[in-house]
Amino acid sequence: MEFTMQQLQDKFAELYGTEGEPKAYFAPGRVNLIGEHTDYNGGHVFPCALTIGTYGLIRPRKDRTVRFYSMNFDTMGVVTTSLDDLVPNDEAGWTNYPKGVMWTFEKRGFQLPAGADILIYGDIPAGSGLSSSASLEVLTGIMLRDTFGFDISMVDLALIGQYSENNFNGMNCGIMDQFASAMGKKDCAIFLDTNTLHYEYAPVKLPDARIVITNSKVKHSLVSSAYNDRRRESETALKDLQTVMDIKTLGDLTEEQFEAHKDAIKDPICQKRAKHAVYENQRTIHAVEALKANDIVTFGKLINESHISLRDDYETSCEETDILAELAWQIPGVYGSRITGGGFGGCTVSIVKNDAIDTFIDNVGSVYKEKTGHTAEFYVVDIGDGARPLN
Repeated sequence: MEFTMQQLQDKFAELYGTEGEPKAYFAPGRVNLIGEHTDYNGGHVFPCALTIGTYGLIRPRKDRTVRFYSMNFDTMGVVTTSLDDLVPNDEAGWTNYPKGVMWTFEKRGFQLPAGADILIYGDIPAGSGLSSSASLEVLTGIMLRDTFGFDISMVDLALIGQYSENNFNGMNCGIMDQFASAMGKKDCAIFLDTNTLHYEYAPVKLPDARIVITNSKVKHSLVSSAYNDRRRESETALKDLQTVMDIKTLGDLTEEQFEAHKDAIKDPICQKRAKHAVYENQRTIHAVEALKANDIVTFGKLINESHISLRDDYETSCEETDILAELAWQIPGVYGSRITGGGFGGCTVSIVKNDAIDTFIDNVGSVYKEKTGHTAEFYVVDIGDGARPLN
C-alpha cells in the first residue's frame, strides 16, 4: 500500500489533532553490494542507501507521553508509552525500535525534555533484509535530534541506532546498516572500514546495468540465534589466532597470513568462519578497486565468490537463496549475484545489464517458483541519499 505525504499528514491530524504542524523526515533502507558478515569482524563493507525507506512525522508534546502509530501496522492502533517507562516488551512490537533509540539518547546524556506524537510509514518490503529496523532507528534519531535541538553528528546517530539494537532489542548487529542509512549518498556506495569508521564514497557507475534485488520471500526462524552463533564462532577463531599473532580483528589479516596461521584455530567450524571473514574482507577491497577502474566484470565475479563463501564457509545462505543465485549466474547479461544481508532467507543482489532485466525477472521468477513453490519479488533499485528532513 503506497501513501502520499498528504495522506500521512491527514492521518496524523486525524489521530493527533491539528494543533501545530508536524515535521517530516526520511531514512533509507540499504543493500550491501559486497562485504557480508565482515562488519563485526573488523573488516570492510560496501553498502549503499536505497530510495526506499521509512518516513516519519513528529510533533513535540508538552508532557512525558510518547504516542506511536504505523501505517504498516495499523491494526495495532496508537501505541502509547512514557519517557519514564522505556523498557523493551513483546507487546510493544515495532515500537521497541524507536523506544530503544530514545532510551539510548537518555543514556548518552541527551535528556528528552518532552514526549512526542509520531507517525511512521515504510516502503521497505517486510522481512526482505533491506534493513527496515536500522532505517527506523536512524529516522527516530534524526527526528529527536532536530525536534529537541541536540548537537549530534550523523555518524553518532548511526552509533546510537546500533547501540539501541544491541542493548535494547538484543540483536548483536554490526554498524553497517545504521551507517548506510545515516550516511548514504546518491549514486555512491560507502567503502567503510568498520574497525575505524574511516569511510569513503565510491561512485557506482553502471552505464548499461542496474541493481536488481530479488526477495526469496523466505525467512528462516534461526536468523537471530544463528547470527549470534556466527559472531561467537568468529570471536573464538580470533582468540585462537591471537595466541600466535598480534592482531586485533580478523579484518587485519591477508589471505596469505590466514593460510599460514589457520591451524591455530582448533575448531574446524570456527576455522571456516574465519576464512570467510578474512577472504570476504579482501574481496571487498578488490571490488572497490575494480569499480574505480570501471571493471564491472571483475566486480561481478567477486560478488559471485562472496555468495559461494557465504554458502560454504559461513553457512548463512539457504536452499532458496542458493537457487536464486545459481539461476542468476546462468543468465547472459548478469555480471554477478549473491545473497545479501544477515542470511537464512531474505534477498539476493544482482548486477544485471539493462537489456537482460526482463529475461532475468521472467526466468528466475518462473524456475524459482517451480523449484520452491515461493513467488519471488523483484525490485530494480536506485542508490539514494541518507537520512534527512523533508521540506
